[in-house]
Amino acid sequence: MLLTWLYVPGDRPDRFAKALASGADAVIVDLEDAVSAGHKAYARDAVAEFLAGPHPVPVQVRINDLTAAESAADLAMLTQVSGVGGVRLPKVESAEQVTAVAAAVDAPLHCLIESAQGVEAAYAIATAHPAVASIGLGEADLRSDLGAGDDTALLWPRGRVVVAARAARLPSPAMSVYANVSDLDGLAASCRAGRDMGFVGRAAIHPRQLPVIVEAFRPGPDEVDRAQTLLAALDAAQLRDQGTAVLADGRFADRAMVDAARRTIELAGRFGS
Repeated sequence: MLLTWLYVPGDRPDRFAKALASGADAVIVDLEDAVSAGHKAYARDAVAEFLAGPHPVPVQVRINDLTAAESAADLAMLTQVSGVGGVRLPKVESAEQVTAVAAAVDAPLHCLIESAQGVEAAYAIATAHPAVASIGLGEADLRSDLGAGDDTALLWPRGRVVVAARAARLPSPAMSVYANVSDLDGLAASCRAGRDMGFVGRAAIHPRQLPVIVEAFRPGPDEVDRAQTLLAALDAAQLRDQGTAVLADGRFADRAMVDAARRTIELAGRFGS
């Protein structure tokens, strides 16, 4: 289970090794927003060379908007290289877009929903193809599309994406990037709010954001104790693999609670508590 993803511009190969060593669980090399129009071809070549080498963490590639001509060149490059840990698809609005990419590239697909149309199609996108590994929001573009002045307008889209991901049996979505790299207190508060909504982990645009994200999302000692107690009680009653169970102390446990407890233990094992 991953908690942090660090974006790095595809036309800055001098930053690739630093991104790998940043402590992020995965690195996303960006061919889209972080690369100017005149640097697209250079970025593709730099990313292709980078992908050929060994990596200590998964490396994903965010390609250009699927409606833009550059995306075809991005996909062509990805078919010629190994070492692709996943492909990030920006501005996805339909299942058909996902299936077209899945036919072209053999890699896990991570779909970013960045428009009202995409939000409406969230479940269809999440279930479009077995290659879909996650869905999430691109909140900067979504704010623009909605004409939203603050986060209030994003509450429903955030909830929609969380529900769509879980209904499709995908991992809980990660949060979108927090654009102010100096406001670590604001990042922490935003992460806590996202965690309460069902998000797990967050993408970052600067290494200094990574420890804040981990601290916000890793389970606390009380959460770990509750999870361990629940799983131990189920094991004692030989009920862990049943759909629902009533424990000896009268507590009710269902499959969702058991899955959540397992996720808590897994996160605690990786990131501490």
